Amino acid sequence: MAKTPAQRIKKHGANAAVPQHHLPSVINPTTQRSPEKAQNNGRLIVIAGVVASLFLFWYVHLLTLNQMTQLSGGMAMPDSLIGGFSTDYVHQLHGAMTDDARGQLSYIHKTAGTLFPLIFGFTWLLLIGTNVAGKALRWALWAAPLLFAVVRLWSNVAVDAALASATPDAGQVGLASTLTVAGWVLFLLSLLAGGAAVFLTRRSKSV
Repeated sequence: MAKTPAQRIKKHGANAAVPQHHLPSVINPTTQRSPEKAQNNGRLIVIAGVVASLFLFWYVHLLTLNQMTQLSGGMAMPDSLIGGFSTDYVHQLHGAMTDDARGQLSYIHKTAGTLFPLIFGFTWLLLIGTNVAGKALRWALWAAPLLFAVVRLWSNVAVDAALASATPDAGQVGLASTLTVAGWVLFLLSLLAGGAAVFLTRRSKSV
């Protein structure tokens, strides 16, 4: 019967031959990630985010909000008015839409209208973060998509509030109009920031 290591030491003292047990390595070397692999994974996420953002932009602005004009006598939804809108316009739009139509617009704001700025903002943050090394420049370029997401979500709530009353409040309409214009401006600035991030990366690689 084989003796245990303790029994061998007791019988033979320091000369006892104790078998060595080696534990298997916990780390699998095949799972190590190189910086290039991590960067490629980041690019795949960015590509997926860009595709999702394009789809949601098309769905919200080019499809759904255009279809909503069929429920408003041909009047455009406030979200589509890049130059803003007046209290009179909101008053006319409220009269042209039924409660169900306004409910549908509010539903769009709470679903696709919420997903679009969130996914777009996250994607652009990742796009800029993976292409710009300088901390100060990265934060400067991050400002536009961050503000866009906040302003766009706020404008959804403001537009619903402005359309809720048959006699629109001038202050609410002014806030909704300002946020809508700011959202479009920040959206364009975000596109420029993303383009600048990609351009700077390609230029640094070519130098």
